[in-house]
Amino acid sequence: MIRHIVLFRLAAEDDTQRREDAAEIASRLEALHSQIAGIESIRVDRDLGLVDGHWDLALVSEHEDNAALEAYQVHPLHKEAAAFIASVISDRAVVDYSV
Repeated sequence: MIRHIVLFRLAAEDDTQRREDAAEIASRLEALHSQIAGIESIRVDRDLGLVDGHWDLALVSEHEDNAALEAYQVHPLHKEAAAFIASVISDRAVVDYSV
C-alpha cells in the first residue's frame, strides 16, 4: 500500500474565495475514489487555521501499490482535477511512502 500526501497553499487572499476553492478541490479529488481503480481511500481536509505558516489544505490518499498510484496520476479525471487545482494554488508539497 502506498500513502500519497499532498499539501496545498491556496492563492486567493479573500477568505470566502479560499473556502470556496478548498471545497472545490476536496469535491473534485474525493470524487475520484469511485471513478479510478486502485484508490483505497482519499480525503481532503482544510487546516484549522490556528497557526500561521501552516499549509492550507491536505490530501491523503492510499493506493493498492505504486502501479495504482501511477495510474491515478495519469488518469484523465485526475488530470482534470489537477488543472483546476493548479489554477487556485500558489504552492504544493508531495510525499509518497509505503505503509
